[in-house]
Amino acid sequence: MVKLRLKRCGRKQRAIYRIVAIDVRSRREGRDLRKVGFYDPITNQTYLNLPAILDFLKKGAQPTRTVHDISKKAGIFTELNLNKTKLN
Repeated sequence: MVKLRLKRCGRKQRAIYRIVAIDVRSRREGRDLRKVGFYDPITNQTYLNLPAILDFLKKGAQPTRTVHDISKKAGIFTELNLNKTKLN
């Protein structure tokens, strides 16, 4: 199973996080399938690769709670619902 989760980067006391698609059994700094964005909690900057995230969500990837909250603020789930209604 694939999850969208945070991967810690940066230096001591100045962490930034990459949002990655990764296998559930991998550790936090393990090998990821694909990088789909980043999140800086100190400056509150976020970059998300929307097509890649939507692709993984359509294939059944599950976001962690934190990634879900970040994605919700960016409006990814509204785009996912819009795409579902267009297909039907």
